[in-house]
This record gives sequence, C-alpha cells and structure tokens, in this order.
Amino acid sequence: MQRLARNGGTAGLLRWLAGRAGGWAGIARSDGTVLSASGAAPSGPLTAPADVADVPDVTRLVAEGVRALTGRGALAYSHDTGAHTVLLFPLPGPHDPHAEDRGAAPLLAVVTPRPAAAGLATLLADVLMPLSLCREAEAVERKRRRVDLAESRGREAVLHLLMTGQLSIAHQVAGALRPRLPDPVRVCVVECPGGSRDEVARVCAEADGGRSWIVRCPVYARHLILVMPAEDGRQGGRQDGRGDGPDGGPDGGPATDEAVAALVDRCVVGVSERVPLADTATGYRQAFHALAVAREVPGRHVRFGAAPEPALVVGPAGRMWAEALLTPLLTHVPRRAQDPGSQELAATAASWLAFSSHATDHLKVHRNTLAARLKLIGELLGLDLHRLADQSALDLALRIRATPAPVCAPEAGQRDGGAAHDLDEVLRRPAVQEWAARQLEPVGGAAEVTLRAWLGCEGRLGPTAAELGISVPGARKRLTRLETALQRSLLRPPSARYDLWLALRARESAAAEATS
Repeated sequence: MQRLARNGGTAGLLRWLAGRAGGWAGIARSDGTVLSASGAAPSGPLTAPADVADVPDVTRLVAEGVRALTGRGALAYSHDTGAHTVLLFPLPGPHDPHAEDRGAAPLLAVVTPRPAAAGLATLLADVLMPLSLCREAEAVERKRRRVDLAESRGREAVLHLLMTGQLSIAHQVAGALRPRLPDPVRVCVVECPGGSRDEVARVCAEADGGRSWIVRCPVYARHLILVMPAEDGRQGGRQDGRGDGPDGGPDGGPATDEAVAALVDRCVVGVSERVPLADTATGYRQAFHALAVAREVPGRHVRFGAAPEPALVVGPAGRMWAEALLTPLLTHVPRRAQDPGSQELAATAASWLAFSSHATDHLKVHRNTLAARLKLIGELLGLDLHRLADQSALDLALRIRATPAPVCAPEAGQRDGGAAHDLDEVLRRPAVQEWAARQLEPVGGAAEVTLRAWLGCEGRLGPTAAELGISVPGARKRLTRLETALQRSLLRPPSARYDLWLALRARESAAAEATS
C-alpha cells in the first residue's frame, strides 16, 4: 500500500483494490456520485472512471449503499445484493467520521462477487488512511499547480506589457511578484531541451540568485525569456556578438546565461545588448537573433552583435513620416464598445509582425479574430499586409513610435529638412545609408542572390527554391548559412527580413537617386 501510494497515488491504490476484490473499487460522494473508480464491473468488462456511468448496476448499487449508510448513521456499510456484495467505508481526513456531518466525507466503495474474499473488510479498513492521504496530497498538488499557473500568467502579462511599451502598468502588476523589474536590462532567450523548461527555469533562478524576471514564452513551448539586470562594472565579455558573456553574476562568477548554457546539456542561449527596460521588445528581438546563431556554434551561447536599430537613425523626418503613416490607426475609434481600440490594434500589429501566425498564442485570441483585426489595420492604413514591402514599412513605423523622441534628434552639425514625404526619402538619409551598409556587409555574391530571391518571394521557401532552381531543403540550407553570416534569425519569427528588406531598399533608392 505504501509503495502504491508513493508511485501510483489514488488511481494506483484503486486499481490494486479492484484486483484484490475481483470486482470494482471507487470513491463516491455522500450523494452517491462516483468521483473516481477502477476495476471490473459486475457484468464483466473493465471500466475506466469516465465509463462508470455506462454501467448502471455499479452506480445503482453504490448509490443505494450510500443512502443506506447515511440514513442509518453507520460508520461502515456492507450489503449483499444478488450475486454481489457492496462495502462502504468513509475516508478519514478533514471530515471527522465521528462528527454529526460524517455523511459529507467521501466514501471508499467496493463491489465484489459473493462470497466476499476472507479478510477483504480488514484490508479495506487498512487502506483508508493511505488512500485519504493520497487524495489530500493530490488536492494540494492541484492547488499548487493552479497557483503556479496564475503566477506564470501574471509574469506573461507583465512581459506583454513591457513588449508593448506600457511600463507603468507593468511595474504595477509586477509589484505583486518577485523580483522587481530591473532597469536597464539584458534580455535572454533560452531554448530548452524537450520537456525540461520547468527544470531549466529552476536552474536559471538558482544561477541568478533570484535577480532576473523569468517568463515561460507563450509562443514557443521550449523557450524561456529572462529579463536580467544589466549592471555597470560587471562586463566581462566581448561586445561583437561572439562574446564570452554579458555582465557577471551577483558573486562575480559567470553570468546567468553563461551558467545555464554550461549546466544544461543541449540548452541554447541568445542574449541581447544592454537596453532600457522600455526597449524590452528590442532586446527580445536581439536575443532571438542571437539564439539563431547560437544553434550553430559549439558553445551554444551567443551575444547579439552591436548594431543600431533603424528607428534610432531615421531622425525627426523619419519620426514625422511614421506619425503620418500611423495616424489613421492611432486615432481610430471603434464603432462598438466590444471592438478593439487603437492601442489594441497597434499591439496586434506589433505582435503579428514579430510572431506571424504565432501571434494568436501571444495575444490569446482566435485566428479568425487575428485575421479580422489585420484586415481592419490594412484598411485603416491603406496597406496590403500580404506584401513584405508594406509589412516592413509598418514594422519600421511602429518601432520608431516606440523609440523615445530625443534619440531621433539630428546628428551634431546636421540639419533635418522637415518631414519625409515617403519611405524612400527616409531611407536615403545618410545615417540610414550607413545602417543599411552595415546590415548588408556580410552578404555578397551568391548569398546576396539568395537573399534577394527570398525577399522577392515574400519570405516564402517554396517560391524561393523555384526562383533559384534548387530544392526546398537546399534553399533552407542556404538561408541557415545566411543566418550565421548575418547573426540574425531568418526562418523563424521574429525574423530579420524587415530590416534586410529596408536595407536593400535603402541601397536601391540611393542608387536610383544618384543616376537620376
């Protein structure tokens, strides 16, 4: 009994009792409702708990026995009926079997063929305590899981608020949890071996000393997201995307991400640059791109290479262009109270651009709801969101809007000529041209042909393979090599395809202006 209680719990004990009784064993409420059961019904076939209602003899016999026990005020009950014997024993526990409300306690019920086996009643009396303890332990475990789920969803909500730039609300919600949100931060994405995410989360918490905000990714089932404090004076690694690690741990040892990569086999880690808490979304994209590179290196740990965000180099003209593009969306007033407002639509657009079809998991909405919102967004902005060009423009505009205005000021000694009339004018700015050249620097020759074909085919593998005249696996291999060269994720969202499309467009726009 003790072994079964430890390893099989209530279900294991009931299966064993049914075997010893040669019949049926279960637990019933005081009104006769069967809560759980295992064993052979009097008619012969085995019944699972969900099938008990399909065997009327068992349910009828148990219900009659429960009514008789309750009506007589007995502490146990045995009744011979036809070819079977029904035995009922109240389970000990929070309900005192000697109290006046003893009928409220759940009951162990056994239906066995007559004559009952010798010593069966004694066996049932002996199993009451371990069975009751198993039920109590299982109830506590269910409550613990509900608490863990509530905390996990609370953390997920805080991450969502951070990703959408709602900092004050994020701080308010995070105040009920631990630790406090750090600022500035490094964002770390940990790809865990299958089925080990909870264990890796525990390793992260221990390695970090409880300083990081650890969230189970709502989009990728094997990913953990860590929002780690980026403390000054503890930088011990290189800054080129292949560095040895970010800030050191609280005791001067290896940083959390390095420790996790070293402690967990087959664990892959990508880390962002040091960013303000308000730029958590940017840090997540950087960490995700670093993760794509880390899968291909022996150490399984990569820092994001230093590279400016396009939103940081567009200047005030670019900010005015973004505001003009987004105004119809940001000023939208829904016709009905239950329809999404402007902020919800903007968050939907940002989530879809980052996660593609996985945005349904991120936003917790049905795919039809997502499709309807995207259609409305496209109509408001006059964009075709099936086209990569329009997706890239919207992505840049939303990122500019999320960037604090002071960082978009013109460079020293440089004048800004007012608002840009279109995207090409924004992309021809000297600072943007420098950014584009840096993005495309690792790409040349056959790699650029592959990149152009992939972007020209809207980022779809099948058409890209046909365009290049190779197989789909061959196209995938080429793009995987490009991921390593660019240190960016291409095949899985968040993808760098928007930045690369903008960089190529900036180069082409500048070349077209030079020849005109």
